[in-house]
Amino acid sequence: MFFASDNTSGVPDAILAALGRANDGFSMGYGADALMDQVRARIRTLFEAPEAEVFLVATGTAANSLAIATQVQPWSAIYCHRHAHIEEDECNAPEFYAGGAKLTLLEGIDAKIDADAFEAAIDAAPGGVHHAQPGILSLTNLTERGARYSVAEIARLAGIAHAHGLPVHLDGARFANALVAEGCTPAEMTWRAGIDVLSFGGTKNGLMGVEAVVLFDPARGGTNRAWEFELRRKRGGHLFSKHRYLSAQMDAYLTDDLWLSLARTANARAARLETGLRACGARLVHARGGNMMFAEFPLKGHAALRQAGAMYYDWPAPPPHGAGPDHAHQCRLVTSWSTTEAQVDQFVDTLKGAL
Repeated sequence: MFFASDNTSGVPDAILAALGRANDGFSMGYGADALMDQVRARIRTLFEAPEAEVFLVATGTAANSLAIATQVQPWSAIYCHRHAHIEEDECNAPEFYAGGAKLTLLEGIDAKIDADAFEAAIDAAPGGVHHAQPGILSLTNLTERGARYSVAEIARLAGIAHAHGLPVHLDGARFANALVAEGCTPAEMTWRAGIDVLSFGGTKNGLMGVEAVVLFDPARGGTNRAWEFELRRKRGGHLFSKHRYLSAQMDAYLTDDLWLSLARTANARAARLETGLRACGARLVHARGGNMMFAEFPLKGHAALRQAGAMYYDWPAPPPHGAGPDHAHQCRLVTSWSTTEAQVDQFVDTLKGAL
């Protein structure tokens, strides 16, 4: 019963097999491998974006930080939700890679930016030489509280950003989970809704370690942002020498829609878990948009689950010292492509028995 995170799961056999095939013989390094050409073509087709530039890195932090850095100046403001991953979990990496650009935090329910609050923040930006200049909007889908931006919500926020001359970045660490839950195409959730640069996640959806950065308009503003990304990736230490092992993972991920199948499984397990939790009387703290949820139930339920071997995170902190067994306590629960129905049912049955 392992619900700590989707990045704690193993790697699908198809990905391991692809790595084995890539290991045979010799291949050019630093992204010049033939597999990378195939990955680039696949992503362009998938997103209906024939002019897009595609780059691979090994971590989500690198993907987000480098993607944002190519779009802003050191004096820029990076607008994001106060619970965005780039704010809470990346150790100031976006500011570091962007040369000091400032994260400017916004509010909104379920870690989704409120469009009116964003527009008000842009309109109120001082604009003088003494202040950070509006630079970019960064969205996270799924959000850090497990909710999902709809295509319409993305389009509204992106429209506000573009009206003020700002590009839009999408942190898609769980892009696949959001996409299959929304029931739209990759193009509809990205460039057609106004996304300029995407961090296309793989690691949380089953890959050993690879993320793609997709620049939908690599010449935005007359700047060669693709070349700038390449330089920043190299300078930042994220250009893999044996790049074919990144390419092999992403290529297998996209083959026969494996990435969508993995996400559908994770989402289905989450839906089953949500149904079971509600039947036990647990309260869901945020709207579930994919494969992550936040639930609240008495400590005696948590105690029984821990004793049975369940692994998950208390949220946002451990229970207060001395809290009694009936104290309502929150936790974060995440399903993955490898979560089984039996594991979900065991979790629910254990909780039901305790309560």
